[in-house]
Amino acid sequence: MDSWIWWLLAAVGLGIPLVITAMPELAMFAVGALAAAGVAGLGAGAVWQLLTFVAVSVGLLVVVRPIAYRQLRKGPQIKMGIEALKGATAVVAEQVDGEGGRIKLNGEIWSARALNPGSVYEPGQQVDVVEIQGATALVV
Repeated sequence: MDSWIWWLLAAVGLGIPLVITAMPELAMFAVGALAAAGVAGLGAGAVWQLLTFVAVSVGLLVVVRPIAYRQLRKGPQIKMGIEALKGATAVVAEQVDGEGGRIKLNGEIWSARALNPGSVYEPGQQVDVVEIQGATALVV
């Protein structure tokens, strides 16, 4: 059997525990095995195949692994509470001006004030929430 087939079997062999354990390092070794299979398919000797496997695997571990773990630590950017309301669209329930008014935001009635004191928003009009100050939404 040709050596490139052995490298493909090694890549698959590394891929199976990757799926079971979800360890991304195994994927990097599997990619190294695929690279070695490519070099073997081109007719390179066993030393070059092994060097390719080691170089690609270590290169991926050094470059990709820190980036992947940094992204995993950040987690998804989920806005909660007041932060989730900024940028939301609301419907004016009672006239809103620089002095105050009411809007319907996410199914709830909120007190609101126009961000620009000279602006007036009529009932039924859609507005965007710019900021929340206490229990009052500033809208435009």
